[in-house]
This record gives sequence, structure tokens and C-alpha cells, in this order.
Amino acid sequence: MDENPHRWPSERANVYHEGEASPEVDWYMRHKEFWFAVVVSMLCGAGLASAQQAESAAPGQTQPPEIKEFQGLEDQWSSALVKDDQYTMEFLLSPLYVDISSTGDVTTRNQQIAGLFDKGGTQPLSLQQRVVTVRTFGDTAVVSGTYIEKWRTGSGVKEERGIFTHVYNRSRMHWACVNAQRTAVVDLTPGKQKASKKSDAPEPFHIPLLYQGAQPSQSAAGQNPNTPPPN
Repeated sequence: MDENPHRWPSERANVYHEGEASPEVDWYMRHKEFWFAVVVSMLCGAGLASAQQAESAAPGQTQPPEIKEFQGLEDQWSSALVKDDQYTMEFLLSPLYVDISSTGDVTTRNQQIAGLFDKGGTQPLSLQQRVVTVRTFGDTAVVSGTYIEKWRTGSGVKEERGIFTHVYNRSRMHWACVNAQRTAVVDLTPGKQKASKKSDAPEPFHIPLLYQGAQPSQSAAGQNPNTPPPN
């Protein structure tokens, strides 16, 4: 009989009866479920990381397929909004669509389509939507980018620039937008533009290709970032 039953299986005496598995085999059989769970977790983790991989478009480079596909949908959206194309809007927007404008107004798909025929409201003149990144999670895609929108009001033409996030859902091989949200960054309404102020930050906030931000002040611009702070 083994004097120390708590030793590692490989250290025990190789004494076992006929029809009885060796201690090494018995130990691995009792822990095979644990190793199986480890392997499954590794495979699931690798698949999740692949599913969450984001595609982005860099200037001067060939667009990834995902960027090209959703840029085509955004171009159809922009054109349909300006041309009051009801059928294209119904094709692009899901029946569950919810829109959150840059001013916080929440509307549904039916309200968006009804707005195409409201001649007493604002009249869209142009809309440019540029896809920057696309992240896919199975049948869900999160599309982010920048937009430039112009529309006519009773007081004149208004232009707004900002960033957008559109969430798409794929059903029967068709992508339809279920949620949209915009954040205005620059308001270029004539007569409402404020004088550009100097920023105290060495590198003021800016969005590439859309908004460069205010110019830094002379004190911030002339300050050497490598200079240690005074004691």
C-alpha cells in the first residue's frame, strides 16, 4: 500500500490490479472535463476577438470591403434625403429605427419619412456622410463617421458639421439601420459664427478632416512640453 496517498500520480508506486486503470490514467480521466473547458474557452475567445475586429479607412489607402459596403448605404441615404425618396428611405431604415438628432430630438422611421413631405419645415439641400470605422458583431454593425449637412430655413441656409454613429442590423442578407445619433461639432450658420478664440491647450481638440480646433495661445504654443514643471 502506498504510504503517502497525497503524492503526485507519477510519483506513486506503479502497483494496480487487473482491470484497474493506472493512477496516471485515472488522474487524467477525472480532469478531462477541466481541460476540455479550457480548450473551448480559448477557441471562443479567439472567435470573439475576430468578430469584434474593427475596420477603418485611412486616406490614400484602399477601402476595406466593410467600409466600401456601408459607404454605399450612406450615400444612398444622403441622396434619398435630399431627393425626398420615400422608397429608398424605407429600404434603408428598419421599422424599429430610432433617430437622435444633434439637438436631442428623437424620431421614428415613420416620422422621418413623413418629414420628407413637410414643405413647411426645413428643406435639406445636401448631406455628405463619410464612413470612418465599421465594427461588426455577427448580424450587427456599428458604423461611425463624419457628416456635413446643409438645409434651408426661413432665415436662410444653415450648415452643420459633426460626427455620427449608425447601428445596422442584418436580416435576410440586407442591412437596415435601427439607430442613428449625431453630434454637432461646428455650426456654420451665417451671422452666428463666433470669433475664433485662442485655446490655452498646447494641442486643442480637433477632429481629423472635419474640424481643426481653435489656434493655441502664444503662451501655450511657445511652451516647451519637455520643460519640467517648476519646483
